[in-house]
Amino acid sequence: MEQVIRIGMDTSKQIFQLHGVNAAEVPVLRRKLRRKEMVAFFEKLAPTVIAIEACGASHHWSRLLQSLGHTVKLIAPQLVKPYVKRGKNDAADAEALCEAMSRPTMRFVPAKSAEQQAALMLVSVRDRLIRNRTQLANAIRGHAAEFGLTAAKGRAHVVALLDRIQADASLPAVARELFAIQAAEYAQLATQIDEVDAKLTAWHRADEGSQRLAKIPGVGPIGASLLTMKTPAPELFRSGRQFAAWIGLTPRDHSTAGKLKTGVITRAGDEGLRCVLVLGATAVIQQARRSGKGSPWLLDLIKRKPPKLAAVALANKMARIAWKMMFTGEAYNANPAGAAVAAAA
Repeated sequence: MEQVIRIGMDTSKQIFQLHGVNAAEVPVLRRKLRRKEMVAFFEKLAPTVIAIEACGASHHWSRLLQSLGHTVKLIAPQLVKPYVKRGKNDAADAEALCEAMSRPTMRFVPAKSAEQQAALMLVSVRDRLIRNRTQLANAIRGHAAEFGLTAAKGRAHVVALLDRIQADASLPAVARELFAIQAAEYAQLATQIDEVDAKLTAWHRADEGSQRLAKIPGVGPIGASLLTMKTPAPELFRSGRQFAAWIGLTPRDHSTAGKLKTGVITRAGDEGLRCVLVLGATAVIQQARRSGKGSPWLLDLIKRKPPKLAAVALANKMARIAWKMMFTGEAYNANPAGAAVAAAA
Protein backbone atom coordinates (compact mmCIF):
# COMPACT_ATOMS: atom_id res chain seq x y z
CA MET A 1 0.00 0.00 0.00
CA GLU A 2 1.21 3.52 -0.81
CA GLN A 3 2.33 5.47 2.24
CA VAL A 4 -0.69 6.84 4.10
CA ILE A 5 -0.08 10.10 5.94
CA ARG A 6 -3.57 10.61 7.39
CA ILE A 7 -6.57 8.39 8.13
CA GLY A 8 -10.11 9.31 9.11
CA MET A 9 -11.86 6.51 10.98
CA ASP A 10 -15.63 6.38 11.47
CA THR A 11 -16.37 4.07 14.40
CA SER A 12 -19.40 2.03 15.47
CA LYS A 13 -20.02 -1.06 17.56
CA GLN A 14 -18.90 -3.57 14.93
CA ILE A 15 -18.04 -1.80 11.63
CA PHE A 16 -15.18 0.71 11.18
CA GLN A 17 -14.80 2.71 7.96
CA LEU A 18 -11.35 4.03 7.01
CA HIS A 19 -10.41 6.82 4.61
CA GLY A 20 -6.72 7.54 4.07
CA VAL A 21 -4.74 9.91 1.84
CA ASN A 22 -1.11 10.08 0.75
CA ALA A 23 1.29 13.03 0.73
CA ALA A 24 -0.34 14.35 -2.47
CA GLU A 25 -3.76 14.39 -0.74
CA VAL A 26 -4.96 11.61 -3.04
CA PRO A 27 -7.23 8.96 -1.45
CA VAL A 28 -5.34 5.67 -1.34
CA LEU A 29 -7.28 3.85 1.39
CA ARG A 30 -11.00 3.21 1.48
CA ARG A 31 -11.69 0.17 3.58
CA LYS A 32 -14.32 -1.26 5.89
CA LEU A 33 -13.13 -3.35 8.84
CA ARG A 34 -14.92 -5.42 11.42
CA ARG A 35 -14.07 -4.93 15.06
CA LYS A 36 -12.01 -8.14 15.31
CA GLU A 37 -9.88 -7.07 12.32
CA MET A 38 -8.90 -3.65 13.69
CA VAL A 39 -5.84 -4.55 15.76
CA ALA A 40 -4.28 -6.82 13.14
CA PHE A 41 -4.69 -4.15 10.43
CA PHE A 42 -3.12 -1.30 12.38
CA GLU A 43 -0.30 -3.49 13.70
CA LYS A 44 0.88 -3.99 10.08
CA LEU A 45 0.32 -0.36 9.07
CA ALA A 46 3.23 2.08 9.27
CA PRO A 47 2.82 4.77 11.98
CA THR A 48 0.42 7.46 10.80
CA VAL A 49 -2.05 10.05 12.09
CA ILE A 50 -5.61 8.88 12.74
CA ALA A 51 -8.68 11.05 13.37
CA ILE A 52 -11.70 9.76 15.32
CA GLU A 53 -14.90 11.50 16.39
CA ALA A 54 -14.77 12.15 20.13
CA CYS A 55 -17.11 9.89 22.12
CA GLY A 56 -16.91 7.60 25.11
CA ALA A 57 -15.39 4.64 23.25
CA SER A 58 -13.02 6.80 21.17
CA HIS A 59 -10.72 7.26 24.18
CA HIS A 60 -10.24 3.48 24.36
CA TRP A 61 -9.34 3.30 20.66
CA SER A 62 -7.02 6.27 21.09
CA ARG A 63 -5.07 4.51 23.83
CA LEU A 64 -4.96 1.26 21.85
CA LEU A 65 -3.80 2.82 18.57
CA GLN A 66 -1.21 4.96 20.34
CA SER A 67 0.22 1.82 21.91
CA LEU A 68 0.75 0.54 18.33
CA GLY A 69 2.80 3.62 17.44
CA HIS A 70 0.14 5.75 15.75
CA THR A 71 -0.85 9.34 16.56
CA VAL A 72 -4.55 9.77 17.33
CA LYS A 73 -6.51 13.03 17.22
CA LEU A 74 -10.06 13.22 18.60
CA ILE A 75 -12.41 15.78 17.04
CA ALA A 76 -15.78 16.91 18.40
CA PRO A 77 -18.63 15.73 16.09
CA GLN A 78 -20.00 19.26 15.58
CA LEU A 79 -16.64 20.33 14.15
CA VAL A 80 -16.62 17.45 11.65
CA LYS A 81 -20.14 17.98 10.32
CA PRO A 82 -19.29 20.98 8.05
CA TYR A 83 -16.84 18.78 6.12
CA VAL A 84 -19.40 16.07 5.30
CA LYS A 85 -20.32 16.25 1.63
CA ARG A 86 -23.79 15.60 0.27
CA GLY A 87 -25.29 12.45 1.74
CA LYS A 88 -24.70 10.76 5.08
CA ASN A 89 -22.94 7.41 5.31
CA ASP A 90 -19.91 5.87 6.99
CA ALA A 91 -17.59 6.51 4.04
CA ALA A 92 -18.57 10.19 3.89
CA ASP A 93 -18.05 10.55 7.63
CA ALA A 94 -14.59 8.98 7.45
CA GLU A 95 -13.64 11.26 4.56
CA ALA A 96 -14.89 14.30 6.50
CA LEU A 97 -12.78 13.29 9.50
CA CYS A 98 -9.70 12.97 7.30
CA GLU A 99 -10.33 16.42 5.83
CA ALA A 100 -11.18 18.12 9.14
CA MET A 101 -7.98 16.85 10.76
CA SER A 102 -5.89 18.60 8.10
CA ARG A 103 -7.22 22.07 8.91
CA PRO A 104 -4.57 24.19 10.70
CA THR A 105 -7.13 25.82 13.02
CA MET A 106 -8.93 22.61 13.99
CA ARG A 107 -9.44 22.03 17.71
CA PHE A 108 -8.88 18.57 19.15
CA VAL A 109 -10.11 16.78 22.26
CA PRO A 110 -7.43 15.41 24.61
CA ALA A 111 -7.60 11.65 25.06
CA LYS A 112 -8.44 10.48 28.56
CA SER A 113 -6.57 7.76 30.39
CA ALA A 114 -8.31 4.72 31.81
CA GLU A 115 -7.95 6.20 35.31
CA GLN A 116 -9.59 9.46 34.23
CA GLN A 117 -12.51 7.59 32.68
CA ALA A 118 -12.88 5.53 35.85
CA ALA A 119 -13.06 8.75 37.88
CA LEU A 120 -15.72 10.14 35.55
CA MET A 121 -17.62 6.89 36.00
CA LEU A 122 -18.03 7.80 39.67
CA VAL A 123 -19.98 10.91 38.67
CA SER A 124 -22.18 9.20 36.08
CA VAL A 125 -23.02 6.27 38.39
CA ARG A 126 -23.84 8.72 41.20
CA ASP A 127 -26.16 10.71 38.91
CA ARG A 128 -27.97 7.55 37.79
CA LEU A 129 -28.45 6.31 41.36
CA ILE A 130 -29.83 9.69 42.45
CA ARG A 131 -32.27 9.70 39.52
CA ASN A 132 -33.40 6.19 40.45
CA ARG A 133 -33.92 7.24 44.08
CA THR A 134 -35.95 10.29 43.04
CA GLN A 135 -38.06 8.20 40.69
CA LEU A 136 -38.70 5.61 43.39
CA ALA A 137 -39.57 8.26 46.00
CA ASN A 138 -42.11 9.80 43.63
CA ALA A 139 -43.62 6.37 42.95
CA ILE A 140 -43.91 5.67 46.70
CA ARG A 141 -45.62 9.03 47.28
CA GLY A 142 -48.03 8.43 44.39
CA HIS A 143 -49.04 4.95 45.55
CA ALA A 144 -49.36 6.09 49.17
CA ALA A 145 -51.63 8.97 48.15
CA GLU A 146 -54.02 6.43 46.62
CA PHE A 147 -54.60 5.13 50.15
CA GLY A 148 -54.89 8.58 51.73
CA LEU A 149 -51.33 8.70 53.10
CA THR A 150 -49.30 11.81 52.31
CA ALA A 151 -46.05 13.39 53.50
CA ALA A 152 -44.40 16.79 53.34
CA LYS A 153 -42.05 17.66 50.50
CA GLY A 154 -38.45 16.60 50.72
CA ARG A 155 -36.46 13.38 50.74
CA ALA A 156 -36.21 13.46 54.55
CA HIS A 157 -39.92 12.61 54.86
CA VAL A 158 -39.94 9.49 52.65
CA VAL A 159 -38.63 7.11 55.33
CA ALA A 160 -41.20 8.39 57.84
CA LEU A 161 -43.92 7.83 55.25
CA LEU A 162 -42.78 4.23 54.73
CA ASP A 163 -42.85 3.65 58.51
CA ARG A 164 -46.43 4.97 58.68
CA ILE A 165 -47.43 2.70 55.80
CA GLN A 166 -46.07 -0.40 57.50
CA ALA A 167 -47.83 0.53 60.75
CA ASP A 168 -51.19 1.10 59.05
CA ALA A 169 -53.20 -2.12 59.57
CA SER A 170 -56.06 -0.88 57.39
CA LEU A 171 -54.00 -1.27 54.20
CA PRO A 172 -54.49 -4.45 52.15
CA ALA A 173 -51.83 -7.09 52.75
CA VAL A 174 -50.73 -7.03 49.12
CA ALA A 175 -50.19 -3.25 49.25
CA ARG A 176 -48.11 -3.52 52.42
CA GLU A 177 -45.95 -6.23 50.86
CA LEU A 178 -45.33 -4.11 47.76
CA PHE A 179 -44.51 -1.06 49.88
CA ALA A 180 -42.03 -3.23 51.82
CA ILE A 181 -40.31 -4.17 48.56
CA GLN A 182 -40.06 -0.51 47.63
CA ALA A 183 -38.75 0.39 51.08
CA ALA A 184 -35.98 -2.20 50.78
CA GLU A 185 -35.07 -0.89 47.33
CA TYR A 186 -35.03 2.69 48.65
CA ALA A 187 -32.70 1.74 51.50
CA GLN A 188 -30.41 -0.13 49.10
CA LEU A 189 -30.18 2.91 46.81
CA ALA A 190 -29.36 5.14 49.77
CA THR A 191 -26.54 2.78 50.79
CA GLN A 192 -25.12 2.66 47.26
CA ILE A 193 -25.20 6.47 46.96
CA ASP A 194 -23.35 6.81 50.27
CA GLU A 195 -20.68 4.37 49.03
CA VAL A 196 -20.17 6.27 45.77
CA ASP A 197 -20.13 9.60 47.64
CA ALA A 198 -17.39 8.24 49.89
CA LYS A 199 -15.29 7.20 46.86
CA LEU A 200 -15.84 10.59 45.21
CA THR A 201 -14.87 12.41 48.41
CA ALA A 202 -11.71 10.29 48.71
CA TRP A 203 -10.81 11.15 45.10
CA HIS A 204 -11.36 14.85 45.81
CA ARG A 205 -9.16 14.81 48.90
CA ALA A 206 -6.38 13.02 47.02
CA ASP A 207 -6.32 15.57 44.18
CA GLU A 208 -4.56 18.86 44.95
CA GLY A 209 -6.15 20.74 42.03
CA SER A 210 -9.64 19.70 43.05
CA GLN A 211 -9.04 20.91 46.61
CA ARG A 212 -7.92 24.33 45.32
CA LEU A 213 -11.02 24.69 43.12
CA ALA A 214 -13.29 23.82 46.05
CA LYS A 215 -12.26 27.12 47.68
CA ILE A 216 -14.26 29.05 45.05
CA PRO A 217 -17.62 30.09 46.59
CA GLY A 218 -20.38 27.96 45.09
CA VAL A 219 -18.12 25.23 43.67
CA GLY A 220 -17.65 22.76 46.53
CA PRO A 221 -16.19 19.22 46.37
CA ILE A 222 -18.57 17.88 43.69
CA GLY A 223 -18.12 20.86 41.38
CA ALA A 224 -14.35 20.89 41.93
CA SER A 225 -14.11 17.18 41.13
CA LEU A 226 -16.19 17.61 37.96
CA LEU A 227 -14.10 20.57 36.79
CA THR A 228 -10.88 18.62 37.32
CA MET A 229 -12.13 15.41 35.71
CA LYS A 230 -13.74 16.99 32.66
CA THR A 231 -10.91 19.47 31.96
CA PRO A 232 -7.73 17.39 31.74
CA ALA A 233 -6.02 20.02 29.52
CA PRO A 234 -7.06 23.59 30.48
CA GLU A 235 -4.21 24.98 28.33
CA LEU A 236 -6.21 24.11 25.21
CA PHE A 237 -8.51 27.07 25.95
CA ARG A 238 -7.25 30.54 25.00
CA SER A 239 -9.14 32.33 27.77
CA GLY A 240 -11.62 31.95 30.58
CA ARG A 241 -14.39 33.19 28.30
CA GLN A 242 -13.69 30.41 25.81
CA PHE A 243 -13.82 27.91 28.67
CA ALA A 244 -17.18 29.32 29.85
CA ALA A 245 -18.47 29.17 26.26
CA TRP A 246 -17.37 25.52 26.05
CA ILE A 247 -19.49 24.76 29.13
CA GLY A 248 -22.44 26.66 27.62
CA LEU A 249 -22.67 29.68 29.92
CA THR A 250 -22.39 32.46 27.31
CA PRO A 251 -25.04 34.03 25.04
CA ARG A 252 -25.40 32.78 21.48
CA ASP A 253 -23.65 35.13 19.05
CA HIS A 254 -25.50 35.97 15.82
CA SER A 255 -23.82 39.21 14.76
CA THR A 256 -23.38 40.45 11.21
CA ALA A 257 -22.49 43.66 9.31
CA GLY A 258 -20.82 45.08 12.39
CA LYS A 259 -24.02 44.86 14.41
CA LEU A 260 -23.73 43.00 17.70
CA LYS A 261 -26.65 40.66 18.30
CA THR A 262 -26.67 38.12 21.12
CA GLY A 263 -29.31 35.53 21.85
CA VAL A 264 -30.11 33.09 24.63
CA ILE A 265 -27.58 31.12 26.66
CA THR A 266 -26.20 28.43 24.35
CA ARG A 267 -26.36 25.48 26.81
CA ALA A 268 -23.57 23.90 24.82
CA GLY A 269 -21.01 21.54 26.27
CA ASP A 270 -21.39 19.27 29.26
CA GLU A 271 -24.81 19.47 30.90
CA GLY A 272 -23.71 17.98 34.21
CA LEU A 273 -20.85 20.42 34.70
CA ARG A 274 -23.03 23.39 33.72
CA CYS A 275 -25.81 22.26 36.09
CA VAL A 276 -23.43 21.97 39.05
CA LEU A 277 -22.02 25.45 38.46
CA VAL A 278 -25.47 27.05 38.09
CA LEU A 279 -26.78 25.31 41.23
CA GLY A 280 -23.73 26.44 43.17
CA ALA A 281 -24.22 30.00 41.92
CA THR A 282 -27.89 29.85 42.95
CA ALA A 283 -26.88 28.87 46.48
CA VAL A 284 -24.41 31.78 46.68
CA ILE A 285 -27.08 34.23 45.49
CA GLN A 286 -29.64 32.94 47.99
CA GLN A 287 -27.14 33.38 50.83
CA ALA A 288 -26.25 36.89 49.63
CA ARG A 289 -29.92 37.90 49.46
CA ARG A 290 -30.62 36.61 52.98
CA SER A 291 -27.55 38.13 54.61
CA GLY A 292 -27.07 41.18 52.41
CA LYS A 293 -23.35 40.37 52.29
CA GLY A 294 -21.31 39.71 49.19
CA SER A 295 -19.06 41.34 46.64
CA PRO A 296 -20.25 44.70 45.29
CA TRP A 297 -20.45 43.16 41.82
CA LEU A 298 -22.76 40.38 43.01
CA LEU A 299 -25.01 42.65 45.09
CA ASP A 300 -25.41 45.02 42.15
CA LEU A 301 -26.15 42.08 39.85
CA ILE A 302 -28.89 40.79 42.16
CA LYS A 303 -30.57 44.21 42.17
CA ARG A 304 -30.52 44.58 38.37
CA LYS A 305 -31.24 41.07 37.11
CA PRO A 306 -33.75 38.26 37.80
CA PRO A 307 -32.45 35.46 40.05
CA LYS A 308 -32.02 32.83 37.32
CA LEU A 309 -30.21 35.19 34.97
CA ALA A 310 -27.98 36.33 37.83
CA ALA A 311 -27.18 32.68 38.64
CA VAL A 312 -26.01 32.01 35.08
CA ALA A 313 -23.90 35.19 35.11
CA LEU A 314 -22.29 34.16 38.40
CA ALA A 315 -21.72 30.61 37.09
CA ASN A 316 -19.98 32.16 34.08
CA LYS A 317 -17.68 34.09 36.41
CA MET A 318 -17.03 30.96 38.49
CA ALA A 319 -16.04 29.04 35.35
CA ARG A 320 -13.59 31.78 34.32
CA ILE A 321 -12.02 31.80 37.78
CA ALA A 322 -11.75 28.01 37.74
CA TRP A 323 -10.03 28.04 34.34
CA LYS A 324 -7.52 30.64 35.54
CA MET A 325 -6.72 28.57 38.62
CA MET A 326 -6.33 25.36 36.60
CA PHE A 327 -4.21 27.09 33.96
CA THR A 328 -1.83 28.88 36.34
CA GLY A 329 -1.95 26.62 39.40
CA GLU A 330 -2.84 29.58 41.62
CA ALA A 331 -4.94 29.39 44.78
CA TYR A 332 -8.26 31.19 45.09
CA ASN A 333 -8.00 34.74 46.38
CA ALA A 334 -11.30 36.34 47.38
CA ASN A 335 -9.83 39.87 47.34
CA PRO A 336 -7.05 40.11 44.71
CA ALA A 337 -7.01 43.91 44.78
CA GLY A 338 -6.48 43.98 48.53
CA ALA A 339 -3.76 41.36 48.26
CA ALA A 340 -1.94 43.41 45.63
CA VAL A 341 -2.01 46.51 47.86
CA ALA A 342 -0.70 44.53 50.80
CA ALA A 343 2.11 43.05 48.70
CA ALA A 344 3.10 46.51 47.47
CA ALA A 345 3.25 47.82 51.02
